[in-house]
Amino acid sequence: MPWRGRDVIDPRDFTREDLEILFEEADKMRRQLSSGRVTRTLEGKIIATAFFEPSTRTRLSFEAAAKRLGADVIGFSAEEATSVAKGESFVDTIRMLDGYADLIVIRHKYEGAAALAAEVARVPVINGGDGSQHHPTQAMLDLYTVRELFGSVDGLNYLIVGDLKYARTVASLLRALSLFKPASVMLSAPPQLQLRDEVRRDVESRGLRLEYVKLEEGLSRADVIYVTRIQRERFPDPQEYEKVRGSYRITRRLLEAYAKGSAKVLHPLPRVDELAADVDSTSYQAYFLQASLGVPLRMALLNLILGGEAS
Repeated sequence: MPWRGRDVIDPRDFTREDLEILFEEADKMRRQLSSGRVTRTLEGKIIATAFFEPSTRTRLSFEAAAKRLGADVIGFSAEEATSVAKGESFVDTIRMLDGYADLIVIRHKYEGAAALAAEVARVPVINGGDGSQHHPTQAMLDLYTVRELFGSVDGLNYLIVGDLKYARTVASLLRALSLFKPASVMLSAPPQLQLRDEVRRDVESRGLRLEYVKLEEGLSRADVIYVTRIQRERFPDPQEYEKVRGSYRITRRLLEAYAKGSAKVLHPLPRVDELAADVDSTSYQAYFLQASLGVPLRMALLNLILGGEAS
């Protein structure tokens, strides 16, 4: 299915071929950025960033991507800054943005918000993260980073550590990984933060075999170590969060004791205390590269969807 005019709501809406086209386009964008000669293919376009929930990397990387390509950006970064705070409905806010912009990027705390926005809006909608369900562009970025580091997404051993229950990045990454052929996918999490059954059943039905392992075993086998923070804001009861707070922590000492020297640590960020700062200066650290690739990846996404001429 062509990219032009598409909504980006759920990783399951895409094929492996779609992602490979996106990755090749992102490669072109990186070359343009490196040369200092970015083709302003989206001049005259307006991108709306409707972030009803806080974000740093996703929002700013979309805004940087849009501006690099010559588009103008409008939007907001908190629900309190919108007429929703005065009682305006979510649907009316989306209808308004639909009349102002050529594409809407949305983030919301409620699952299904992006899908509803896509139903309402005539212009394409990109899901910048909703509830604990989907974060498709982060999953695309995660796999693009793996491809950059290892030359391929296939044939690698993946360990996913942390809040598997609430992290939308985990659900989306697993769904995107099911399009490829990893050697293994290992999961390690506290008992209270295990993967939700509906996500497990979904990805296993798509051919992805999951292994539940102890952290040390997973570290010893993994090529890609994907760490997530505990999603405090998703816990319905703050006391339940306190029970698991600090229950896992990836440190330099732990990696040097168990991990392969060639392994790489990814993290969608922000981090809290699950990933020690002493990992930053090691060869394992790849999360800052991962964050930086967000701009060319999202440039590619905007260019493909809005029909800009690729160089």
